[in-house]
Amino acid sequence: MIATISPSSIKGDIRAPRSKSDMQRACAAALLHLGTTTIHDPGRSNDDQAALDVISKLGATVVDKGSVIEIASKGIDSVSDQLNCGESGLGIRMFTPIAALSSKPLIITGSGSLVKRPMDFFDEIFPQLHIKIQSEGGKLPLAIQGPLTPKTITVDGSLSSQFLTGLLMAFSAANAKGVTIHVKDLKSKPYIDLTLSVLQSFGMKIPYVLRYEEFIFDDTDHVQPSGDFEYHVEGDWSGAAFLFVAGAISGDIRILGMRADSVQADRKILEAITDAGAKLQLNDGVYQVGPGQLKAFSFDATECPDLFPPLVALAAYCEGVTTITGALRLTHKESNRALTLQDVFGKMGIQIDLEEDLMKVHGGMGLKSAEIHSHHDHRIAMAAAVAALGADGPVTIEDAEAIDKSYPEFYVDLRRLGTGVSLRKF
Repeated sequence: MIATISPSSIKGDIRAPRSKSDMQRACAAALLHLGTTTIHDPGRSNDDQAALDVISKLGATVVDKGSVIEIASKGIDSVSDQLNCGESGLGIRMFTPIAALSSKPLIITGSGSLVKRPMDFFDEIFPQLHIKIQSEGGKLPLAIQGPLTPKTITVDGSLSSQFLTGLLMAFSAANAKGVTIHVKDLKSKPYIDLTLSVLQSFGMKIPYVLRYEEFIFDDTDHVQPSGDFEYHVEGDWSGAAFLFVAGAISGDIRILGMRADSVQADRKILEAITDAGAKLQLNDGVYQVGPGQLKAFSFDATECPDLFPPLVALAAYCEGVTTITGALRLTHKESNRALTLQDVFGKMGIQIDLEEDLMKVHGGMGLKSAEIHSHHDHRIAMAAAVAALGADGPVTIEDAEAIDKSYPEFYVDLRRLGTGVSLRKF
């Protein structure tokens, strides 16, 4: 699909999408919960659909009723030997340890850029947990056979926190006792906070956390509550970040459905919006954001690397050179996002310098009409679309359907705010 975004002034109210980080974790916890979980306001992204498919293959019964999804589970009892996590990095890293609770042999795979991402940490850790594993040189597909036996292990958290999320859920479901997960150089700590929050909400066993370096499961038995359970998915700060930047660039809008007390890492977009000089207010749970005298800012995105694309779109309109730390976290995303952002925004006339872990964005000089490609990266497509709002002409985005991975209603929402959006198939 090709999207053409015309320069536009926007206004109005918009409800942010639901968090796929929260939704996918809720799906996993619902699979491990003995009883029926009703998920209110569920996410509808491709990653969310992949999570629902995985848990159904692992034995859960999923009934979609529109505004709610009911998930009935008696624990893991796989009904298929093939699991496909789609293009979800969280899905593959979280569900693989959970699936390994089963004693049945399973093949776990994905699609798109996920098949190229390194997965060698499974080869290293799984044998220590009595799990048989075979990969394609540290990449998908994975052939595994459990059951997982919780043991004291050490994992590298420098690439992603998502594998740790899967281990924490699997260890909790297995009633791990007297074992510790040691973690070296953990990144994206707020995502682990979200995992622990979901575990607590479902009444699952929670480890004692020591400086995010040791996750200690004590010697006590834990009886997880069973029966009916209700869970409400919160708004997605990753997706909402693009709406906040759109408002800062192009008009006063009100963003509804966001939790001010969220532990999601990408809530830090509020700091960038404020530091850049945009208008921002919170009244009765509704955020109002609008343009101001935008100026360059400094931001550390090490713990929230998914913010790089909207941050670059914002920085492009800020007078001066914006410095963003954490660029080394971008190598193994849907694309190499540092190079992709440099390429895409370069075509729109924005200079981006990469200096090891630093990204420097030269902004405030205007954006040009351009034809760009999303590199099949949902966040690149959304960043280009938002940046187009103040360009000197239309911006055309090829492979624009990449947004379905996380925010399928993105172009619809831009239209609701008054953006000129034209969509056509190849």
